[in-house]
Amino acid sequence: MMMTTTLRSSAGVENQWAVFPGPSKRLPPAALTLLKGETQVYRRVLLPMQPSPSKPPLTPSAVSSKDYSSDWSPKDTVRRMQRGKICSLERFRSLQEKLMLLDEAVAVHDGNIITAILIFLKRTLKREILFQELEVRQVALRHLIHFLKETGEQKLLLDLLRFLDRTEEFALSQYREHLSIQDAEKRREFLKGCIRLPFSSEDAVHVQDHYTLLERQIIIEANDRHLEASGQSEIFRKYPRKASILNMPLVTTLFYSCFYHYTEAEGTFSSPTNLKKTFKIPDKQYVLTALAARAKLRAWHDVDALLTTKNWLGYTKKRAPIGFHRVVEILQRNSAPVQVLQEYVRLVEDVETKLNLAMKYKCHDVVIDTYRDLKDRHQLMAYRCKVERGSAEEDKIDSILRNLQIRWKN
Repeated sequence: MMMTTTLRSSAGVENQWAVFPGPSKRLPPAALTLLKGETQVYRRVLLPMQPSPSKPPLTPSAVSSKDYSSDWSPKDTVRRMQRGKICSLERFRSLQEKLMLLDEAVAVHDGNIITAILIFLKRTLKREILFQELEVRQVALRHLIHFLKETGEQKLLLDLLRFLDRTEEFALSQYREHLSIQDAEKRREFLKGCIRLPFSSEDAVHVQDHYTLLERQIIIEANDRHLEASGQSEIFRKYPRKASILNMPLVTTLFYSCFYHYTEAEGTFSSPTNLKKTFKIPDKQYVLTALAARAKLRAWHDVDALLTTKNWLGYTKKRAPIGFHRVVEILQRNSAPVQVLQEYVRLVEDVETKLNLAMKYKCHDVVIDTYRDLKDRHQLMAYRCKVERGSAEEDKIDSILRNLQIRWKN
């Protein structure tokens, strides 16, 4: 396991020192660079605090009287630590001296030294006393909280937040623990326990949804793995799954459901409409995701049904909460035929956007009909030069230009 400690100065600059695993594990280049650059911080501030059983203590002959003294004040000690001198903190035994040491470190705004002294206090003071004193020293408190988060000392961090009555922060800190749980069943049980924690109302909804989603994913995954292995489902035979659905985001789960389970009844856990209703997915997000999934399968009939609505009188009309220009772009990315594309290009409201899309994707009929509706004879004649000679499009333009009932504007 690798432990990384971030030491943050008051200016907001972070330094890190690390104890890395042995040579059997390869480190990324960034970690090696960080180790080389910050070894000096470890040696300068933290190493002197660690007893070394392999070396005898330095004798007066080994160090000059200027480099070693048992009479340094807390202020002198902090100044020497700033200069990288060897300083033992063990001589500060009383609570008053230890707190003076911490206050001096805060006064010089050196995050490395503040953290080094906090490590010393954490080791030598009772937990309750440390918490009480840090409660009135907010700078040092922030350093300790950050240090505990970085080093993964979760129990001490939770005790501290509970003592400070920062219940929501305590709950969120506990909730983040799920990130370290790889097994889906264990993560589900952990999230179930988190539901009772004192979250804000908004965060409580998020945690409940997270638990419900993972519970659904476990059921869907087990069922789909069986269907895929048995070869009973045509969709799984034709499009084998590339990854497990476990621990995927809600939008990814919805896309998966629209791809593999689009026609299932709402009563099933894997039904897209069930997911939409359970997690209150907005219409825009649902249509965007379902459209992408069905277009990828080239299921143009499903696309048409998705974008068709019926009013209380039974009349149907096309409706796209995401805008028909986005519908066209998604369909084109999935190689939709021109006949399908031009049906939705026609429905783009903005004329300039419609013409640009029609020209870009060679929807000639849309361009011709739009110029006819605009009564723009010049543009129609110019477009005639762009279509293939002898084509149906050229014949259509000629027929429109010969129509004496059209009152051209130019």
